[in-house]
Amino acid sequence: IRGKAKMLFEVNGKYPQIDPQAYVHETAILLGDVKIGEESSVWPGAVIRADNGKITIGERTNIQDNSVIHSDGNSKIGHNVTIGHGVICHASKISDNCLIGNGSILNEGVEIGDFCLVAAGSTVLDNMKIPSNSLITGTPARIRGKLTERHVELIKLSFNIYVDKIEQYKKT
Repeated sequence: IRGKAKMLFEVNGKYPQIDPQAYVHETAILLGDVKIGEESSVWPGAVIRADNGKITIGERTNIQDNSVIHSDGNSKIGHNVTIGHGVICHASKISDNCLIGNGSILNEGVEIGDFCLVAAGSTVLDNMKIPSNSLITGTPARIRGKLTERHVELIKLSFNIYVDKIEQYKKT
């Protein structure tokens, strides 16, 4: 990928590790102990800064345009996760099959279970623990109920669209 190496930076002797089947746009910035899994993608303007601990991103996960991922310690984002446009994520854990809506803020220490949807513009306060199958909305964010089948289908559609985009963008 042309230009990709320009935006990957070593911090504290650690350099980002990117699976060969992943995609990182040339204007995304990855710093330090970052690991990107197979078929995952990081889009224009996104910043993943792992200078306080390791940030691990699973398989088929997408970090969309202008999102920021950082943490005061180790942080893990699971498989099949969509981090929408302009998200600020300080969460310590986002489990598999989650959708974090555009413009959401996940503060330090947040842990999110499997199959959760955080609505666009929500603010999840420090150290909030969200159980699996939850719909989270608002500022401050609250659990509003369980996911419906429609929500689950939206989560699947969201990450699959971005897996499909990888080949298209690797050719440009």
